[in-house]
Amino acid sequence: MIASKLKLLFIGFVLLQTQTCKKEDFKDLPVCILEKIEKIKAENVANPPASVWQYEYNGQVVYFIPQKCCDIPSSLYDSNCNLICSPDGGFTGKGDGKCKDFFEKRTKEKLIWKDERK
Repeated sequence: MIASKLKLLFIGFVLLQTQTCKKEDFKDLPVCILEKIEKIKAENVANPPASVWQYEYNGQVVYFIPQKCCDIPSSLYDSNCNLICSPDGGFTGKGDGKCKDFFEKRTKEKLIWKDERK
């Protein structure tokens, strides 16, 4: 009986360690990006679920928050949370045109956070 409880505990531990967004993933994030995640968590659940992605773009680490829906533009921030551009979304679906090459030039994709609420 103790062995089966230990086995379940071990399985639970392994599952927690394999989650996409582990606590240690947040340790190097800029505070302003963490604040943006907290703000999203305070909003209603979006469909598709909200997410925050990290990339390298034009020699810098950037954070991409995809559009929530329809005519809402996406947001691309630098590590100080300065808005660089809106790569897509908006009325035209093509963003604000300030970084037309983002989707072609971005590298080192990393999911930082995804809203798992239902």
